[in-house]
Amino acid sequence: MGIRCKVCLKLKTQNPKPKKMKVTQHIEDAKGNTLFSFEIVPPQKGKSIQELYDNIDPLMEFKPPFIDVTTSREEYIYVDKGNGLLNKQLTRMRPGTLGICASIKHKYQVDTVPHLICGGFTREETEYMLVDCHYLGINNVMALRGDAMKDEQSFVPKVGGNKFAVDLVDQIYQLNQGKYLHDVMDIDNKADFCVGVAGYPEKHLESPSLISDLKRLKEKVDAGADYVVTQMFFDNAKYFEFVAKAREIGITVPIIPGIKPIAVQRHLQILPQIFRIDLPEDLINAVDKCKNNVEIRQVGIEWAIQQSIELKAAGVPVLHYYSMGKSENIRQIASQVF
Repeated sequence: MGIRCKVCLKLKTQNPKPKKMKVTQHIEDAKGNTLFSFEIVPPQKGKSIQELYDNIDPLMEFKPPFIDVTTSREEYIYVDKGNGLLNKQLTRMRPGTLGICASIKHKYQVDTVPHLICGGFTREETEYMLVDCHYLGINNVMALRGDAMKDEQSFVPKVGGNKFAVDLVDQIYQLNQGKYLHDVMDIDNKADFCVGVAGYPEKHLESPSLISDLKRLKEKVDAGADYVVTQMFFDNAKYFEFVAKAREIGITVPIIPGIKPIAVQRHLQILPQIFRIDLPEDLINAVDKCKNNVEIRQVGIEWAIQQSIELKAAGVPVLHYYSMGKSENIRQIASQVF
């Protein structure tokens, strides 16, 4: 064997091609052990992807089988044209979800989960992104409606777009059957996406009740969703009650708890305002006693550790952390749990 062949053999041995797996397969293969996962936000336009890698690197020691990458919808910006005139333009401040997924998948040899949203996309544009995912070997997606634009009172879909998350789930399910928007294709290499959807232990902010919200979740599962990831919560009792009620109405898919540590004083105001969630009095009191954000951050870490330990002991399939571009607090939490 020549030197070149030996080198090639060595490289192949050191870097085996990763086997792409569904989130549900990772859960099944864990055989009851709780997995660690997290999600990241794409950097703003003009920022380096290295900053993203620097935040991912410290978390890889906990062996996440998959990493989520969020998608932000378009927004309006106002460009100064001079003479007091402003030009209203539509843009995306954080593009690149699919490219980042492919890059992370290649660099870290892990599965990635791009978030697909209804807002700002036509069904054709959604199909194009799904086809690209399929070509890239990305077979997990998170199907979300997405938020209303900042200047809108309520969510308005793009003309020709999906109105609700259940519609997006159905589109993905149809594609898995080989049914494209304008063609039914009898092909050997059909897409086989594993679809995640969002669940809300304290109900979606637009829902009239938790029971009503659970019915909407059941519709998404019946349409083809394979697992659920919850919105953040700070009282584990809310999660356990949510899971119990979901099981009562026939939702049997894995329900993954989403955890976000408090990090700064203003989280006490903006998290309830944005997500319509309650914070436990013990957590509020602990934050109020802090002298600065360094102390608050430590309180958030310790609270999330206790949450995580209890959830892990209860046998949750995955602990999913919302990193929001900062990994050090997540690393400290995971080091005490995994």
